[in-house]
Amino acid sequence: MGTAAVPRPSGSGAPAGSGLSTGEVRERTLAGLANGAPEETSRSLWLILRANVMTLFNGIVGGCFLLLLLLGEWRDALFGFAALSNAVIGVVQEYRAKSLLDRLAVLDAPRARVLRDGRVQDVAVADVVMDDVCVLQAGDQVVADAVIIDDDGLELDESVLTGESEPVGKDKGSPVLSGSTVTAGQGRARVVAVGAGSYASRLTAEAKRFSLVNSEIRNSIHRVLRWITWALLPVVAIVTNGQMQARGGWDRAFRSGAWEEAVVGAVGAAIAMIPLGLVLMTSVAFAVGGARLARLNVLVQELAAVEGLARVDVLCIDKTGTLTEGRVVFDDVHDTGLRGTGQELPEGWRQALGWFGADPHANATARCLAPAFAFDDGARPAAVVPFSSARKWSAASFPSPHPAAGTWVLGAPEMVFPGTGPADASADELLLRSRRLASRGLRTLVLAYTPAVPADGLLADGASEDVELPGGLAAATLLTFREKVRPDAAKTLAYFRDQGVEVKILSGDDHRTVTAVAREVGLDVDAGYDARHLPTDPRLLAETLGTFSVFGRVTPAQKRDMVLALQGAGRTVAMTGDGVNDALALKEADIGIAMDSAAPATKAVARLVLLDGRFDRLPAVLAEGRQVIANIERVSVLFLSKTTYAVGLSLTFGALLWSYPFLPRQLSATDGLTIGIPAFFLALMANTRRYRPGFLRRSLSLAVPAGIVVTAAVLAVQAYSMSVGGFSPASTRTASVLTLSLAALAVLLTVSRPVTGLRLAVVGAMGAGLVLLMTVPLLTEFFMLEWPPSPLLAASLAAAAAAVLAVLVLGRLHERRFA
Repeated sequence: MGTAAVPRPSGSGAPAGSGLSTGEVRERTLAGLANGAPEETSRSLWLILRANVMTLFNGIVGGCFLLLLLLGEWRDALFGFAALSNAVIGVVQEYRAKSLLDRLAVLDAPRARVLRDGRVQDVAVADVVMDDVCVLQAGDQVVADAVIIDDDGLELDESVLTGESEPVGKDKGSPVLSGSTVTAGQGRARVVAVGAGSYASRLTAEAKRFSLVNSEIRNSIHRVLRWITWALLPVVAIVTNGQMQARGGWDRAFRSGAWEEAVVGAVGAAIAMIPLGLVLMTSVAFAVGGARLARLNVLVQELAAVEGLARVDVLCIDKTGTLTEGRVVFDDVHDTGLRGTGQELPEGWRQALGWFGADPHANATARCLAPAFAFDDGARPAAVVPFSSARKWSAASFPSPHPAAGTWVLGAPEMVFPGTGPADASADELLLRSRRLASRGLRTLVLAYTPAVPADGLLADGASEDVELPGGLAAATLLTFREKVRPDAAKTLAYFRDQGVEVKILSGDDHRTVTAVAREVGLDVDAGYDARHLPTDPRLLAETLGTFSVFGRVTPAQKRDMVLALQGAGRTVAMTGDGVNDALALKEADIGIAMDSAAPATKAVARLVLLDGRFDRLPAVLAEGRQVIANIERVSVLFLSKTTYAVGLSLTFGALLWSYPFLPRQLSATDGLTIGIPAFFLALMANTRRYRPGFLRRSLSLAVPAGIVVTAAVLAVQAYSMSVGGFSPASTRTASVLTLSLAALAVLLTVSRPVTGLRLAVVGAMGAGLVLLMTVPLLTEFFMLEWPPSPLLAASLAAAAAAVLAVLVLGRLHERRFA
């Protein structure tokens, strides 16, 4: 629901003192100027089903499955379960992502407080209308974009939107964004944008846009499936014609009923070409990897994200909440001495600092003093001035005989000593020292003192912004504060650097402060970059990103643009963050990682969530991703070699008009023993090999020649059978099954290198399974196997031995090429 095209109703100038009237609220609601959220979801269930089920690929597989069922050959239709599993897994994954995005919301306030008909009322967020006067108090979330019309020490935390960790003071005329939170003071604001026109709604709508993890494994498999899909129809036509001709031609085959056997053979050839198990095995490997990471308190919200981090070569991180814990801690006291007035610093300066830390009106920085400095609650000050973002200082006066007798002021050095100081104490020197400390990433406050206790210079309620600083102040101490750096940050970043992953820090804070934190966690950086000067051209932006590693004053839109610029330069980008300001960048990144403290909207768009907030979990994610990639590459050779020899056999037998040498059920058995079962174990074994691009090229470079070798071996057995003659079709098929199985086991042995005891046990178990398949009567009867005569058996074993030797040589050459 947009607002731009709706005319603004009259009455927008209603006095702030009474707010809108009931009639004006009704008028705006009818005009479509209420704060209702858009109802659009990320992606409909129908679109998800259509994308994963109604495809040409699934149509071919499903058609083959139904055809065999109609022919009564259900035992040859076992492949249908793998195809169904693939479709179900795809739908479930995308529906989970849709559910997360549909729950995404920047606003989580249950109610809003507005001024209507001269009194404050609580209304639903959706019932707030344009020009409503919102009454803001500490702890409230701003529910619509507004402009402040009056305030009393009003401060807002906009970090979830802008990334800046400092609370922002607001005065009359200041804009406030929906989604920000009131941290101090109170005030009133007139609503200027509602519904889809508000900042929070625009951010939510963009974050809800559907997208999937950019997975090299999934993309490569889909590319192979696309090639096979378009090749299936002509190959099946050739095979079908060959099967019919091998049975006396089309007319004779239909008259004799042999066409059913020909169709079953054609279906077997078609299904053999499709690496159904590779898709299923990839999903299983992702799921098991996700389960392992769950035990480490890492939530994987999209299975392919397990792979993604292993491919990352740039890690973009936010400072607050990622490198730091998002809170400020007291650092140290720097003595300046009381100079120029002959004053001596009273012994009670620690009690004064204890008061500022215990003051219920203290800001977050001053509250950090409480653990370090004790305060006797029975010795309260006679008068106080609470902290104000406009003044940037607070004050307290203690009467005699209090140990801290006198007046103390705690505030920003440039506000307490704006340009003049005590007679012989230079304010410029104090400010210079403060700036030097700030360049190290420290926040500074000055504690100033005067022995006088003004009679009327300090107001007990501190309600006026016109309070003036007491005269005769001298700088007593300079206090420094720092953000609490996560203890695991330095070690984790060092690990990524060792792994060749470049680190970029993108923060909404001042670039000097961010640079200091970067140095504290071990990054070797000379200087940070002020993002307010970033170029907008993607090419120039990418060049700047290549030069600098630390960026401050980065806006949410800039974070997203920086991620896109890095991706445009061919980089694979991971982005971590915890604020709503990080949501758009996390959405665009190849892998978005949210901390446990992240806003709900940020967690919704992230692919990974660190549930315990431990940054040091990321190396474990990287290791798991490497294992998935390396093992899927290993097993993909098995599936793609099968696709290669299936295509080769189909085309050759179809062109030569020979009867196809396998039944679908026989191929299901050989696939299970030489590919499916061992692939399951190989995909889950430990593998720490570093990621190398080119997964599909490397797999095909071994799978294609190995598949050709297997094709040649089976063709040799068939040629021998036809040349000698006298062998039954069942014994010829059995000889072909034996040759194919032994050659495929050689491919399994090749991809299992380097051979370990466990891998060798898997290969040995599959060999034992082949023996059982060929000898157990129940199995031979079900799979229609007949032990071949000695001459045919010898030919089969000879062809298999030659194929095994050739495959092992190919494996060694491949290993040397890609070492």
